[in-house]
Amino acid sequence: MSAHANAETHAAGTGKTFAWVWFWLILITAVEVFLAYMHIRPELMLTLLVGLSTIKVAMIMAYFMHLRWEKLSLVLWLIPAMVFCICMILIFFFPDGFRMEKQRKEHVPGSHYVAPAARSQQLVS
Repeated sequence: MSAHANAETHAAGTGKTFAWVWFWLILITAVEVFLAYMHIRPELMLTLLVGLSTIKVAMIMAYFMHLRWEKLSLVLWLIPAMVFCICMILIFFFPDGFRMEKQRKEHVPGSHYVAPAARSQQLVS
């Protein structure tokens, strides 16, 4: 039985390793929350948040799913997950981008639509 147990053992992290991973995950989460309250360009903020989230996903998959010692499995899980996240971002954010582009148009005489910039000028006058 001990020969069988030795044959199935594989590399695993220690408690200290998992504590460090938890520390870094909490630190990255704190940075993400801090970025959410910063007044920076949305493109930069979203790029940073997606990058930090990708790092967190890689750490979780590497250490808590024990894929760190299986490089091919890590890549085969991480790449489709990242492609899925990018597709979801494109699906949910592009329609809003087109809607916002329509709202930015200037007021056309005879239409009922008043652009936000024109509306604020009307209130000031």
